[in-house]
Amino acid sequence: MFNTTAWNRLRYTAYAPFYDTVAARAFRRPRRIALGQVDWEPGMRVLLVGAGTGLDLPFLPCDIELHATDIAPAMVKRIAKRAETLRRDVECCVMDAEELDYPDEHFDAVIMHLIIAVMPNPHKGLTEAHRVLKPGGQLCVLDKFQPDTHPAGAGRRFLNQLTSALATDITRQAQPLLTDAGFLIRHDEPVLMNGLFRALLAAKPSTSNR
Repeated sequence: MFNTTAWNRLRYTAYAPFYDTVAARAFRRPRRIALGQVDWEPGMRVLLVGAGTGLDLPFLPCDIELHATDIAPAMVKRIAKRAETLRRDVECCVMDAEELDYPDEHFDAVIMHLIIAVMPNPHKGLTEAHRVLKPGGQLCVLDKFQPDTHPAGAGRRFLNQLTSALATDITRQAQPLLTDAGFLIRHDEPVLMNGLFRALLAAKPSTSNR
């Protein structure tokens, strides 16, 4: 599969100037639904992983401590600019989702929108999200997933060779990925394209052996 960290950094640098044109309107409602599932509290420390140009910012509470990362510097520049325009205090960093440079149990919530289907190793990225979450912390996911009831067929796997190189993996399943990383799924809602895109809220158990 043509899906590596270096390639993702390169292509999302190229996509950055017109990313909003493609993604802003199409995912406005799904973002609102996904973020509406989170149990927000004032003062929460929140991490946006793969934050892109910051399209989630308008739907986030203003009374939280917000950190945002992306692998592409061009994307990080745009989220910083959007945060300034919205008068939001956001700590923006260039960072690989599979190697987060944060301490264990540091965040109350982690948001992963449209990144799980992009990462070369989604299990590693979700394991990192699990690590930096406090016990009882929430994981907010919005992405495209193959149905959990059956794996992708041969035709879909063949097409995935192209889609994963240009845009996104279309064969990944939400429930196995989240549960294998140690999360408990609390909510799972179809939000776009007849359920291809789903909004999930998961939690790190209060007592974890991981």
